[in-house]
Amino acid sequence: MAKIFCIANQKGGVGKTTTTVNLAAGLAKVGQRVLMVDLDPQGNATMGSGIDKRQLELSVYDVLLESASVKEACVQSGKLQEAQCAYDILGANRELAGAEVEMVSLERREKRLKSALATVADDYDFVLIDCPPSLSLLTLNGLCCAHGVIVPMQCEYFALEGLADLVNTIKQVHANLNRELKIIGLLRVMFDPRITLQQQVSQELDARYRAKGQLFDTVIPRNVRLAEAPSYGLPGVVFDPSSKGAQAFVAFAQEMVERVKKM
Repeated sequence: MAKIFCIANQKGGVGKTTTTVNLAAGLAKVGQRVLMVDLDPQGNATMGSGIDKRQLELSVYDVLLESASVKEACVQSGKLQEAQCAYDILGANRELAGAEVEMVSLERREKRLKSALATVADDYDFVLIDCPPSLSLLTLNGLCCAHGVIVPMQCEYFALEGLADLVNTIKQVHANLNRELKIIGLLRVMFDPRITLQQQVSQELDARYRAKGQLFDTVIPRNVRLAEAPSYGLPGVVFDPSSKGAQAFVAFAQEMVERVKKM
């Protein structure tokens, strides 16, 4: 039975998509069956997984409007198969931007992704959902079907403010729509130990969230190779497996596997 996780943060530019595609590749590399769902109309996670979003015959848009099943809309990237890091991709493109308007008047509008994923729950160990950086109907669909939320965040002052907003959102969804939803953990990304402020924010996160079990041990360093990888249509884990960023994401994947065993 698949464990479903949203990668979410209401603040933009914090590395949600980078985290999603590299965690998916890292989990596949350590032998897990993975489905990645791109819920962002920009389709960056789709492109970063080696799939051209403009060539998609079916996408998550069709799944949400129930004109296609998850199995019908899923694709795999040949580039990932060659690197033995293959995972299934439920891609997104610009069509998805119109889905919110179309879904407003539909029944079960916030539970449509949950219903769709229930049909493939036994086919995967992990389902990772890349959410847009806003609390939209798309994000709500992700949160309603997830067992938990992984929060990538930079160790900066404004990130702490944004985290408080996200925690409130998760509490509201937990109370009203999904009693299983909780924060699985905060993932420190783009971390540079040479910057004093980042060290201070990291220590504050440690003090606040470590005892609650809501802080991952793995820290993802700031890494040029991770930033270059999307332009080649690859996760960093595949693009340069020897880079510090790629190795950190594989370690994070192993930490996720261990954490899920305890859930």
